[in-house]
Amino acid sequence: MLHLYNTLTRKKDHFHPLYNNQVGLYTCGPTVYNYVHLGNLRTYVFEDILKRTLKYLCYKVTHVMNITDVGHLTDDADNGEDKMEKGARREGKTALEIAKFYTDKFKQDLAQLNILEPNIWCKATDNIAEQIVLVKTLIAKGYTYETTDGIYFDTTKLDDYGKLAQLDNNQLEAGSRVAMREKLHPHDFALWKFTAPGEKRQMEWPFGVDASRKPKMGFPGWHIECSAMAMKYLGEQFDIHCGGVDHIPIHHTNEIAQTEAATGKIPWVQFWLHGEFLLSPDTSIEAEHDYKAQIKMAKSEENFLTLASLNEHNISPLAYRYLLLQAHYRKQLTFSWEALEAAQNGLDRLRKLVQTIDKQTTEDPRLRQEFIEAIGDDLNTPAALSVLWNALRERRMTQPMVISFDKILGLNLHEHNHETKAIPAEVERLLEARAAARHDGSFKESDRLRAEILEKGFVVEDTPEGQHLRPE
Repeated sequence: MLHLYNTLTRKKDHFHPLYNNQVGLYTCGPTVYNYVHLGNLRTYVFEDILKRTLKYLCYKVTHVMNITDVGHLTDDADNGEDKMEKGARREGKTALEIAKFYTDKFKQDLAQLNILEPNIWCKATDNIAEQIVLVKTLIAKGYTYETTDGIYFDTTKLDDYGKLAQLDNNQLEAGSRVAMREKLHPHDFALWKFTAPGEKRQMEWPFGVDASRKPKMGFPGWHIECSAMAMKYLGEQFDIHCGGVDHIPIHHTNEIAQTEAATGKIPWVQFWLHGEFLLSPDTSIEAEHDYKAQIKMAKSEENFLTLASLNEHNISPLAYRYLLLQAHYRKQLTFSWEALEAAQNGLDRLRKLVQTIDKQTTEDPRLRQEFIEAIGDDLNTPAALSVLWNALRERRMTQPMVISFDKILGLNLHEHNHETKAIPAEVERLLEARAAARHDGSFKESDRLRAEILEKGFVVEDTPEGQHLRPE
């Protein structure tokens, strides 16, 4: 029995998929204009635990993750400039170069955290046609209006707009953040933005509002991409959609509105799961006398840390994963180096206990039941870890059971000191080159690069989820 906290119903609901044992899972991916930070990665770890749990329970999971490489404006609503254009200008590169670089870095972070890659990666720029079709469907159904700067969704056409966030239509958070300009209502949102006269953009496409007018150049709104791509790969209704809690009042609320308006299928998604923030100490002048002041880790706050920063403190990425599993995904977690060092020590002790398991120990089936009950209670990883620790201390754990539990935890507990070795930049470069060689079908070059990586002390394993790197 798997029970998951559903943001849509505000309670733990018994999970059962729409179609037999097939599960459609969509998780919002990064906007690839900069490195993802530890707060972002907390969400991807929780989603990985969800996916691993579903697979452990013998569900066949189709996992789709988007890559946002156009259309995400700097205020997460409809103002500011496109983050990709901003990133390109910051680094003196093209938007496509920026997107490829940070997508590759993101995938490396996933690998180091032992996060299973999705079955389907989908880039916004590869699915512009699908987004245009969806916008035109909404136009034909009368849910939109046009302004000088774009096509907007009229949220007053829906009686239940904002139901995910349980917000009153007159008091929506989005409304407080968006300048009215030509909008009819403050919480209406852009489906398609027109390129402003005189503006030079690297990424834009023609959009014809109707046959009587010449198409205008422009680009999709941030929200439309997820709806279009989720429906393309998972159908008009599917099982689970995930993201961070900051997606609830705007991004996911608008996804629901435009998709259910276009298809008439309600609910579009059965379960909505959201991970809480990672917090950092607030070092602002206003908070200097409040030693307990905290603020979410975010690029906008300029207080973020990347996974690479762990190497400077001799902390393994899996120690960060272990730190995250000690807190429930729906509880805020405060980051500190002290907590991370304690997590590294705890993970090391856990692995040493695993190494001391007596091979003559008989498996206790009650342990498996306790573990599954813990993880099945809305992915309660702290309780699941407690079951594991207690069984190891009481000498009731077997090696096969550790391996079984670790299929969900993803800590590589059966491999002593695994992932404690920092990955040098040169090895990361070789790994990227090998991925490119395999993509191009150059398998002889791929084998040569594997051998070169091995000479530097790392083993590359090819798995269904991609390349997996571990110390020799």
